[in-house]
Amino acid sequence: MNFASDNVMGASRPVLEALVAANDGPMPAYGADPLTARVEAAFCGLFEREVAVSLVATGTGANALALSALVPPYGLAVCHAEAHIIDDECGAPEFFMHGAKLAGLPGVGAKLAPDTVAAYLDGLSRSVKQMPPRALSISQVTECGLVYTPDEIRALADVAHARGLAVHMDGARFANALVALGCRPAEITWKAGVDVLTFGATKNGCLAAEAVIFFDPAQAESMPWRRKRSGHTLSKGRLLSAQLDAYLADSHWLANARHANAMAACLSQGLCERPGVRLAWATQANEVFAILPRSLDEALRAAGAVYHPWTPSSLPPDERVAEDEVLVRLVTSFATSPEMIDRLLAVAHGRRVAAE
Repeated sequence: MNFASDNVMGASRPVLEALVAANDGPMPAYGADPLTARVEAAFCGLFEREVAVSLVATGTGANALALSALVPPYGLAVCHAEAHIIDDECGAPEFFMHGAKLAGLPGVGAKLAPDTVAAYLDGLSRSVKQMPPRALSISQVTECGLVYTPDEIRALADVAHARGLAVHMDGARFANALVALGCRPAEITWKAGVDVLTFGATKNGCLAAEAVIFFDPAQAESMPWRRKRSGHTLSKGRLLSAQLDAYLADSHWLANARHANAMAACLSQGLCERPGVRLAWATQANEVFAILPRSLDEALRAAGAVYHPWTPSSLPPDERVAEDEVLVRLVTSFATSPEMIDRLLAVAHGRRVAAE
């Protein structure tokens, strides 16, 4: 019953099979192979326009490189105070931005509001003593499991663009957001004002593959050199491309995300049927944030459930976690089985559970 993260699972079968196939025989190195060309073309088709694509192995690398292309060393990138880029990447974005800083703002459910962003930006000094803001970064899905709608993204992008900032989207769980919204990829990216997307795949069926996607290829002019300097230009680049080729083929990535979201919905509903349990934030994608009685938390862990406690920093103003309660995060994935959900819910509802 491991619900610690969608990173705890391996790769899907189609991705593994594609890796084995790509491993056979020689191919040109450093991304000059036909698989990489095919994946780049697939992304252009997916987003309904010409895009510049840089493949990397990690989400942290993708975010850091994307922001480094947008923000000069003397600049500022604005994000939520709990954003992955500021809270979970060991300063990598600031390192790759060569001295630029991240500024974290508040927001319920780790969501930024246009008024909050506008007030912060408008309150900054224009003095040479102040680092000028150059990028706004949002997480899709947010760190509290919420999904930005196209209108919400557009409103934030309008605030940013009016003040000279580019918009970066950390799409580690982009697929989960997309299927939750039921829209096309273009509608929650460039059509809504996003300039650069970190397209995540590792959490949703790949072994280690992400893509930095610039919707204006001119903005990506420096990316080949930035990627090489960072150590993310793989000599056997086809092994990154093979993963994404299989991931995108036949809507495999969307099927994986739909399954993960469906499992989260089942888990969320089942937990809420247990007296004393409530959600901290709505379950909109593949993460469940539940406030549990401490006794239930102890029973679940004793039964072998694995998940993480979570910070209450972005709770709604009228919500609080009592002394005898605990706020936790449970994450489902493409590989989560209904049996895993049933087992955890059986423990939660006090039903007998057979030994694994």
